[in-house]
Amino acid sequence: MSLVAGSIAATLPVTASVAGTAGAVVHEAPAPAAKTTAQVAVPATPPAPPASAGSLGGAVLALVLVVGLILGLAWLARRIPGLGGTGAGHPGLRIVGALALGPRDRLVVVDVNGTQLLLGVGAGGTRTLHTLDQPLPETPARATPAFAQLLAQHLGKKTP
Repeated sequence: MSLVAGSIAATLPVTASVAGTAGAVVHEAPAPAAKTTAQVAVPATPPAPPASAGSLGGAVLALVLVVGLILGLAWLARRIPGLGGTGAGHPGLRIVGALALGPRDRLVVVDVNGTQLLLGVGAGGTRTLHTLDQPLPETPARATPAFAQLLAQHLGKKTP
């Protein structure tokens, strides 16, 4: 019997029948319970190792989220015209103009050392459609808009 069960049994009233009272049951007063205190020993648990599975999983999840955010922003920067994406390429090669025909198809005019080519770019690849005899007229270079203007334009808001 444990100490806790023993202290509960000591507080219960004691019922006894005394012989010779002509079959009557006599109840005696409960005996005073001895005060006992139960001490429960809690086993000492060793401290958790510094790299438990929970903290390691959280670190891996945070790393995956940060890398995903970086890749998502890089994809977004390539999709929005005017935010870059055109590095310093070959000096004799430049894009004169482009026209989107659909989500994956576009017409591009490329200047290669003074010769302009009309290219069709799509899911099936890139094809030369025509070599221009006369170059397209140069359009004046427009100033690069601020990021807030680009964002407002792509979100469909009007800028002042």
